Amino acid sequence: MTTVIETSTAARRSAELEEQITLRPNDFRVLTGDRPTGLLHLGHYFGTLHNRVRLQRQGVEMMVIIADYQVLTDRDVAEHLGEHVDNLMLDYLAAGIDPRTATIFTHSAVAALNQLLLPFLSLVSVSELSRNPTVKDEINHSRQAAVSGLMFTYPAHQAADILFCKANLVPVGQDQLPHLELTRTIARRFNDRYGRLLPEPDALLSPAPLLLGTDGTKMSKSRGNAITLSATADETARLIRGAKTDAQRHITYDPQSRPEVSSLVLLAALCLGRDPHDVAADIGSGGAAELKRTVTEVVNEYLAPMRERRAAFAQDRGDLRRILREGNERANAIAEATLAEVRSAMGTRY
Repeated sequence: MTTVIETSTAARRSAELEEQITLRPNDFRVLTGDRPTGLLHLGHYFGTLHNRVRLQRQGVEMMVIIADYQVLTDRDVAEHLGEHVDNLMLDYLAAGIDPRTATIFTHSAVAALNQLLLPFLSLVSVSELSRNPTVKDEINHSRQAAVSGLMFTYPAHQAADILFCKANLVPVGQDQLPHLELTRTIARRFNDRYGRLLPEPDALLSPAPLLLGTDGTKMSKSRGNAITLSATADETARLIRGAKTDAQRHITYDPQSRPEVSSLVLLAALCLGRDPHDVAADIGSGGAAELKRTVTEVVNEYLAPMRERRAAFAQDRGDLRRILREGNERANAIAEATLAEVRSAMGTRY
């Protein structure tokens, strides 16, 4: 019941924030980002990237973190970290993140951000960290016999990500609300102890559509069931052709009873900007074959401009690194200013 109430309250607050963004976009600074663990897919795009581009185009300042320190716990990923960072940058730029107005940066390049982790850890208990859903989920999926200290401190590190730039808005899904609440708690405790300095950031709930992978399970980089933003038209067609459906010929949109079919219908609807019920009605008795043909056509058409942008940026890796270097420089300037204020508030400037 508590979770339902919290979600309902967050949804009402998000609606208010959307109105404020429309009227005064310059009042907001967003912190968002990803861990560089592999190529981004359509689930990421319609779940988060599309919303980031929307907010940026409305005039909201965007801070986009590539959380490379948070993948050091995965040896397979860490061994190819540079490649993963480049691919994430390419996916961002292809999706429409504009580096002229957005600051794209990495954890490892912003020392002052990471230095904030220590005073923030002094403000939370071990039990608060251990019961955080983010930590629990990471532990459950780590497949490791022991959990590293880095993984255990994820929530506090993420608080530093948000608070170093004094972001006041964080787009999240419902499952991330407890994490953001811990960030708000850290900001509140710091302000109570040292004086008002840090904002308590609001959650902007994004109603991310549930897109299943081609095998009918959660779309995931690691399961090989995702259509990546970098996939070719032929690769996309092959994946959709092999997507799981069901035995009913007539196509309907019914996520509860027909999840696999409905996920394909929803994907087509998102690409077309239409209601999924209307898309399903158009296909009707055409069956799974017509559904897959339609989805393949609209997805490839939707991704075509992104593929062109990605290919163009990929031709000059030096320019890619320049964009990241400039983002790191901007993030460093912000982080060092905040750290100086934090040290003054704590009385640790000697």
